[in-house]
Amino acid sequence: MSGGSRRSFSIFSLVNHLVLVLMALVTIVPLYYVLIVSFASYEQVISRTIYLFPTSLDFSAYQVIFRGAGVIRAFLISTLVTITGTLYSMAMSVSAGYALSKRYLPGRNAILTGIVFTMFFSGGLIPYYVIIRGLGLINSLLVLILPLGINTFYLIILKNWFLTIPRSLEESAKMDGANDILILYKIVLPVAAPILATISLFYAVGRWNEWWHALLFITDHRKLPLQNLLREVLARVSQNIGTEMGRTIAAMRRPIYTQAVRMAIVVITCVPIIAVYPFLQKHFTKGIIIGSIKG
Repeated sequence: MSGGSRRSFSIFSLVNHLVLVLMALVTIVPLYYVLIVSFASYEQVISRTIYLFPTSLDFSAYQVIFRGAGVIRAFLISTLVTITGTLYSMAMSVSAGYALSKRYLPGRNAILTGIVFTMFFSGGLIPYYVIIRGLGLINSLLVLILPLGINTFYLIILKNWFLTIPRSLEESAKMDGANDILILYKIVLPVAAPILATISLFYAVGRWNEWWHALLFITDHRKLPLQNLLREVLARVSQNIGTEMGRTIAAMRRPIYTQAVRMAIVVITCVPIIAVYPFLQKHFTKGIIIGSIKG
């Protein structure tokens, strides 16, 4: 390698690293700000002593949140919906994706066309509400699970991944007497860990962050998931007189920095997904690339 080429490569590496560091800072700094503000006390705000590295931590905002039964209940509801909904969505998506990967499936092209059509067009909000009401799902936790069974994009990724499996592997299993269901669960799924981990996390994040269906169909405050309770807190924390949170703050007999309460709820909302992500990150690149190279 010549001196000029080596010098050009070094400049490119330097610029590349600088850009990546800048992108990392753009992502990390807001999260760090949310974290330190969630531990800020009212006295620190008044004295303007919230710095990049806080000298003290105040857990009052977290005490306000966890002393009220509403947040804990909403957290448990979101956890239940996330776990149940992810398992339900993966079971449906894997089954449908595997079936659609078989070229001998009767009406396969028509089914795929209908599925892709739903990615661009919908029946509208009012017909959707009428259907949900007709199914008796209004004010039920099932409305946060059943209507969101399959994401069309994830289904297509799974279908494409199943197309990469050698036909000889399945044909040899059929010669040994295995049917399609046995082949799927005993042969295909064990080798599909990367794509299954990737899609499972995508579904879990979507379920955990789901708030739209609860806003439309849940009227009982005791059945609200965490995201909707967060929305209410963000809207009402400054006007908390007469609410459960207001009574909790009054019982503490000290001023509470309302912005710290908001940020603390954001931290509580993000921690479960952040905790799970590192364990599945290694599967992301392989799972998505394999699932997109053949269609």
